[in-house]
Amino acid sequence: MTVTHEVRVYRSDENLPREDQLAYKLAQLATDPVEVLPEVEEMVINRIIDNASVAIASLNRGPIISARDQALTHAHSPNGSGATIFGVPATTKVSPEWAAWANGVAVRELDYHDTFLAAEYSHPGDNIPPILAVAQHTGRSGYDLIRGIATGYEVQVDLVKAICLHKHKIDHVAHIGPSAAAGIGTLLGLDTETIFQAIGQGLHTTTATRQSRKGEISTWKAHAPAFAGKMAVEAVDRAMRGQTSPVPIYEGEDGVIAWMLDGPDARYQVPLPAPGEPKRAILDTYTKEHSAEYQAQAWIDLARKLHKEHPELTDPQNVESIVLHTSHHTHYVIGSGANDPQKYDPSATRETLDHSIPYIFTVMLQDGQWDHLASYAPERAQRPDTVELWHKVTTAEDAEWTRRYHSKDPAEKAFGGRAEIKLTNGETLIEEIAVADAHPLGARPFARADYIKKFRTLAAGQVSEEEQDRFLTAVENLAQLGAGELDALNITASLDLQTGAKGIF
Repeated sequence: MTVTHEVRVYRSDENLPREDQLAYKLAQLATDPVEVLPEVEEMVINRIIDNASVAIASLNRGPIISARDQALTHAHSPNGSGATIFGVPATTKVSPEWAAWANGVAVRELDYHDTFLAAEYSHPGDNIPPILAVAQHTGRSGYDLIRGIATGYEVQVDLVKAICLHKHKIDHVAHIGPSAAAGIGTLLGLDTETIFQAIGQGLHTTTATRQSRKGEISTWKAHAPAFAGKMAVEAVDRAMRGQTSPVPIYEGEDGVIAWMLDGPDARYQVPLPAPGEPKRAILDTYTKEHSAEYQAQAWIDLARKLHKEHPELTDPQNVESIVLHTSHHTHYVIGSGANDPQKYDPSATRETLDHSIPYIFTVMLQDGQWDHLASYAPERAQRPDTVELWHKVTTAEDAEWTRRYHSKDPAEKAFGGRAEIKLTNGETLIEEIAVADAHPLGARPFARADYIKKFRTLAAGQVSEEEQDRFLTAVENLAQLGAGELDALNITASLDLQTGAKGIF
């Protein structure tokens, strides 16, 4: 059963009791000693595999090299055994907040892991690196880790269902600080008051503008969620040492809601599991078959279908225009409604192109297959026939697709739309798709075998088959891993790991 909590702004003289504050309710959720459902445990394992897959594929990309180099300069304290870094042998340990940083960047770089979309956007898998890093450093068990990750997902998904950040140009990573802090609190078995203070600091230190996902998108796009995870680790450490946070962080008259979100008259309805109710939110999330923004996943699948059935569409001379009628979010974030000229720029960064549905739809329409590297290569983006067709693709908001995007009914919720393609011969093609093929309600829902296939595909040439087998055996038996055995979830690369420019550290 779910309980809906109304959250609003309170004047200081109203003196909102601590137990009525959202951060405290999240902390109570984190300390609720409910058992983990078998299907939740299975999905936690799937998402650990998924994170490892996309991290491995990015080991020698610039942002990961930088973050890894930074992390390797920070030895762990004697208060724990340290945490591991993707690609680096598990014998090399660093301080957990820096492992969370390096691994968080690696997981996010390709924008290729899980997602949940509602009032706000999110990649809940961003919770795993900080929770895992703390679990390794503190010698926790596989079951402890499962419980912590289940909490991290629950808190983030519940916040994403209720509180929109992007409307106020606040980056969605502001929900990661509280969720990761709560997950770490569950992992460590901390008390409600300590987790409450950590959640407040986690939120306060991770609110930033969403310019990181606007215009010319920079390498900070991958760093931002990793920074939120790193801040969550540090917030928990401070809270455990008795340090306090701004109270009430959400509801205060100078708090986040009053000045960063909907203002002093705001009302939010936040759904949380009732006391004693299992944490199921991870089951509401979905991963990506293709390396692109999630709102592009269904469109990639539709373009693949059109490529097979209408090969004439690959030639821009045959196409007058393509209009993708879709949701508000898709139109304004990755569509032509964003009014970002960079989304049509052949020299744009990869980070920009994976947030351009006109580009993504065009390339998939022409190629019929999607590759996390080749589909974004400069020579691919700059091909003259691609540029010509690309500039004929626009998006338009459709009220019905916006309504379905925000539907609370999982059977109706949709992330696709309707494509109207006008041909130069006067004909018009109309096709639509509601959800991606890999979505739980899609044509080919992802299951364990698909996660393993994605892992082995992306690990090929990066990690030896023996190391792949070892990792998969460990993670598929996660609940049986004892205290101090979580280093088994690290992966050692078989390729040479590059280093980059030196900094202060």
